[in-house]
Amino acid sequence: MKKELVEKIKRNPDYIALVSKRSSFAIKLSISILVVYFAFILTIAFEPSLLGTPLSEGSVTTIGIPIGMVVIVFAFVLTGIYTKRANSEFDDLTNKIKKSIKGQ
Repeated sequence: MKKELVEKIKRNPDYIALVSKRSSFAIKLSISILVVYFAFILTIAFEPSLLGTPLSEGSVTTIGIPIGMVVIVFAFVLTGIYTKRANSEFDDLTNKIKKSIKGQ
């Protein structure tokens, strides 16, 4: 019984759409954060003086601190974007799949 149900779900066009959309979206967000993060890390590795520049003359705080904070905030924003889409579009597709399977 369970194997039949799994196969039925796998063949469901809504399930295929859900997997495709969710994977594509997750990959795009992952690439975005990786590009930002590695750009920051590579800048630290190859051009540390750029991020070591003080914000103002006589300041102890360097430009690298706010840029690092932006990287962290960017990660939170991407998490929020994924969560919003997961709670709307992806959950709607999941509920649609459940209803179609129960109706059969």
